[in-house]
Amino acid sequence: MHDRLRRWLPVAAALLGGLAVAMGAFGAHVLAGSGETRAAELVETASRYQLAHAIAALVAGTLRPERLAGRLAFLVGAVLFPGSLYALALGLPRGLATLAPVGGTLFLVGWILFAIDLARDRATGPEPTGGGDPRP
Repeated sequence: MHDRLRRWLPVAAALLGGLAVAMGAFGAHVLAGSGETRAAELVETASRYQLAHAIAALVAGTLRPERLAGRLAFLVGAVLFPGSLYALALGLPRGLATLAPVGGTLFLVGWILFAIDLARDRATGPEPTGGGDPRP
């Protein structure tokens, strides 16, 4: 299961990044052009966070491929938080907005887990490739 998940997380991150770009374009060209200012703002915010966390999941996977929890938190957050804002922008039931705080919390959890992984590796593990800082 872990190997399958490890293989598919980068694919999911790339698809979420592509969705973020597509939704950002939709918000900028369709919603803003039709005078739906609030909807365009929601989509802009959602796509910005979605793209940032799709990239974060890819970076975390590149630096620490064996660690899954932080990447999963980034990716599930990158579905829930922006998804709820996209839903609001498209006029779907307002109850979906309750998913935004869950997604935002998962973003924070992802960053905390990623920082812990990096700190542990810095304190006890091998130096990062690329000739990192030679100081102890």
